[in-house]
Amino acid sequence: MRIGILTGGGDVPGLNACIRSVTLSADDLGWQVTGFRRGWEGVMAIDPADPASIAAHTMPLSREGVRGIDRTGGTILHTSRADPRTAPEGDRTGHVLHVLDRLGIDAMVTMGGDGTLRFSAHLAAQGVPIVSIPKTMDNDVFGTDYCIGFSTAVSRSVEAINSLRTTIESHERIGVVELFGRRSGETALLSGFLAQVDRTVIAEVPAELDRLLPLLAKDKATNPANYAICVISEGARISGEEQGDSSEIARPASERGDAGVGQRLGRAIRERLGGGAVIQELAYLMRAGEPDAMDRMVGFAFGGLAVQLLQRGEKARMVTLSDGNYSHVPADTLLKGSKSVDVGALYDAEGYRARLMRVEGMPMFLY
Repeated sequence: MRIGILTGGGDVPGLNACIRSVTLSADDLGWQVTGFRRGWEGVMAIDPADPASIAAHTMPLSREGVRGIDRTGGTILHTSRADPRTAPEGDRTGHVLHVLDRLGIDAMVTMGGDGTLRFSAHLAAQGVPIVSIPKTMDNDVFGTDYCIGFSTAVSRSVEAINSLRTTIESHERIGVVELFGRRSGETALLSGFLAQVDRTVIAEVPAELDRLLPLLAKDKATNPANYAICVISEGARISGEEQGDSSEIARPASERGDAGVGQRLGRAIRERLGGGAVIQELAYLMRAGEPDAMDRMVGFAFGGLAVQLLQRGEKARMVTLSDGNYSHVPADTLLKGSKSVDVGALYDAEGYRARLMRVEGMPMFLY
């Protein structure tokens, strides 16, 4: 049996651990593994009749070839955000199916976020044996409690926030730390809680400046060190601002026309409260570097489970972590809902803070 494997969307730590796990599990069964470079973009670029094209866009994966990659961040297969259904030249699903058939790919294992896994579900509906693996530091794939990359993103964010305290305190300012999270504020909520910042603004609840700014002013004034910190999701909105193009935030930062919400909040702090503000967008640093222990563990487990499912003849599945247990659901589960912070249970929308209503019986990440 020959398995194809690819990574799509933004890179996260833990992907290489998952690639290694899939490769070793498949090798134990005597199966071959072919890695596709640059996600679905690489598959679309292949001409099955041209050996040079195949060599340029695939990578044979062997036990020796994946030695030690679990200790590194990113993805050795590289990645893209391409969706064959929305290619400039039109829907290229047919070409993808043709490539997989000509290359003798018996099943696919795909690692990605919402976009990558949506196309995976689309291929599964076409009859392609496929197991998808959720990864995103926003942790916003519907159907699973956990996605590869989330723990490391939170760990990186907490470390950076606490490091920034020395500068923010030294200058006696209000610090604004913007974290990734376009649709879900989970990363910001948990990072802000663990770093014990003063206020956290999440994507699900608009920021009312007439309420938020006095709270931050009070936080600063009552702190003996005379500073305060606010964490904000990149997808958060400020009440009263004109709603911009929703696709703007999905673009790379270098292609966005407007200042990020962290910059806009910092500007409001300077204009309304006076004094300076320290503004820091953590951005790609949240997913840079090696994975933490949690993401290595989940990467290894998800990869092994994917191969076990294929060995049992199960296809069109997405591996999951639910209530602390590894499991799997139909591959199209993510199409049936959206995942975001349970504001009523976990967030004080008036005080812009995490709220722990109860802990007993809750899963490790408290949602």
